[in-house]
Amino acid sequence: MIDLENIRAIDIHTHAEEPCGNHADDGYDELQSTMAKYFRAPWQHPPTVPETAAHYRAQNIAAVIFPVDAERETGYRRYANEEVAALAAENADVLIPFASIDPHKGRTGVREARRLMRDFGIRGFKFHPTMQGFFPNDRLAYGLYEAIAEEGAIALFHTGQTGVGSGMRAGNYMRLKYSNPMHLDDVAVDFPDMRIILAHPSFPWQEEALAVAQHKPNVYIDLSGWSPKYFPDILVRYCNSILRRKVLFGSDWPMITPERWLSDFEGIAIRDEVRPDILKGNAARLLGLA
Repeated sequence: MIDLENIRAIDIHTHAEEPCGNHADDGYDELQSTMAKYFRAPWQHPPTVPETAAHYRAQNIAAVIFPVDAERETGYRRYANEEVAALAAENADVLIPFASIDPHKGRTGVREARRLMRDFGIRGFKFHPTMQGFFPNDRLAYGLYEAIAEEGAIALFHTGQTGVGSGMRAGNYMRLKYSNPMHLDDVAVDFPDMRIILAHPSFPWQEEALAVAQHKPNVYIDLSGWSPKYFPDILVRYCNSILRRKVLFGSDWPMITPERWLSDFEGIAIRDEVRPDILKGNAARLLGLA
């Protein structure tokens, strides 16, 4: 179990890129290597889940970890949610398992989601509208949301521009329009008891994200995917004031290391009394650890 008193932070946003080590390449290696260049990631090969756990243990940080299921839209085979959950369970002192199910899987996906929450201790689900090719307020996803809400889990959505496919031909055929955070306003209305996280500073829709998080009690924002030194002024202002209890530390590991993010976070104008909540307190409450 996670020792909440002694860890220094909770990273709400890390990726299980290689849970089984190397895999037969179906095109995903090119995508990963392009992303690594975009983020200037400090690795030759993506880390496995055990390697991720070891890194976070050494940093004294807990982390939410998940894969991304975008098989239909991208053709990249997904990693098994059960495997990620099992590896997280072996490293339960630092890892908290989320899962990912492509909403296009319909009732099959809904059954999988319920089984994962009930039998594997999955605490939430990651959605990437740009990679998965859907608008978050499309009714095709509502069966999944119903299951998530009924089981008391969390729905985490990529928002804004993405480094995934950036610079590749046609952006790897991914469409940015799906990840406007305003689409999540509908979801927050239709599922008012489902906790929703808007991942990343939502460029170019930062103000839309802030508006939704301020207006809807069940909506939070994670700060992953960007170095804090590039945060827009309005985001820092809201972190220090009206959303101080609703913003969450996230790195976007393995593209950004938690130590790099935390080092840059020290240099921005966040009030001292707000920092503990952003780094640990808000996530601990959201995850039911506090």
